[in-house]
Amino acid sequence: MITPEVYLRFCDEALVAMRDIVTELGDDLANRRPDLPGANSPVQILTHCLGVCATWASTINLYRPVPRDRAGEFTATGPVADLAAATDALRADFAGWVRAASPDQPPAHPEGGDEYATQGEVLLHVYEELAQHRGQLEITRDLLRATA
Repeated sequence: MITPEVYLRFCDEALVAMRDIVTELGDDLANRRPDLPGANSPVQILTHCLGVCATWASTINLYRPVPRDRAGEFTATGPVADLAAATDALRADFAGWVRAASPDQPPAHPEGGDEYATQGEVLLHVYEELAQHRGQLEITRDLLRATA
């Protein structure tokens, strides 16, 4: 198994890349949805990723509940500076949650994480989500720039 520091390096790289994409797009483009059915804006994609990290790493793994409005993630709008600050704050919290996890133990939440047997599997799921959404965000950025 990899160390928490190596795992965090991978996750942090994805979060920083997504934060930077949203910031570089600016308030207008980052809050715009591509003209495709069901598409999300860059702000919505990153907001969703922050919710994923907090829910799975803290609420599910450690049973330290973090409030989440999952539906609201997909309607989120706002200044990119605020989202960048929220991303950096989440990165700090996330590091603490990862270091507190016991990768070989089951998730601590009594009703959550049934599809994952261990906290390590939950953390792999978080990285899976970050990698998937980073790619989605890169494609979304390219579509928005091409049609702006």
